[in-house]
Amino acid sequence: MKENFLGVDVCHYDYDQLASLLMQDIEKKKKSFIVAINPEKIMKAQEDKELMKLLNRADYQIPDGIGVILASKLKGGQVKNRVTGIDMMLKLCKTATEQGKRIFLYGGKPGVADTAKAALEKQFPGIQIVGTLNGYEKDEKIIVETINQHQPEIIFVALGSPAQEYWIVNHMNQVTPYVFQGVGGSYDVISGNLKRAPKAFQTMGLEWLYRLMKEPWRWKRQMILPLFLLKALKK
Repeated sequence: MKENFLGVDVCHYDYDQLASLLMQDIEKKKKSFIVAINPEKIMKAQEDKELMKLLNRADYQIPDGIGVILASKLKGGQVKNRVTGIDMMLKLCKTATEQGKRIFLYGGKPGVADTAKAALEKQFPGIQIVGTLNGYEKDEKIIVETINQHQPEIIFVALGSPAQEYWIVNHMNQVTPYVFQGVGGSYDVISGNLKRAPKAFQTMGLEWLYRLMKEPWRWKRQMILPLFLLKALKK
């Protein structure tokens, strides 16, 4: 169940389907890697073939950009709804709480993962977040040993993209988790350090517009969306 946009795969699954598949992967002891796909990443991958290989190596590429949804609709595809990175993380946290799965938070500035852990424990009573480690630790041995000593089944990695995705593919077979998701700045949002777009903007897929209103200097980055749509439709 994947569509391809300018060489990059994207899944059709919604939140519930993905959460169910990932829990099955844990039960099967199968390693799974989730990556969020948006027009900016797809356009970068046109110039960076290693990045394209990395994105396509993931088991689940979630459509985390309204441009991907628009391109699919215009081409008569099946990618109907956004699956954002942070909302997928929260869905996994909810499902993990219900099914007793262990979670580890890796990445972010010192203290941010701990604050996010406290916020998630408040939001999902009974959640098992068995450990945290900030992204400033550089000793590979300490990183791997710290994760493994807590025996998590799910790990969220917040190192920024594509650094977090490269870290995942390079360490999947060294650490105990079965489910790996790169989550960018999600810890900052969950901990309250960074404000997310209002719900109305999220529902309409206009978080990019909210960011542009708050940070007008981002306008050049937003020009990627129409360029992506033109290239995707031409292809």
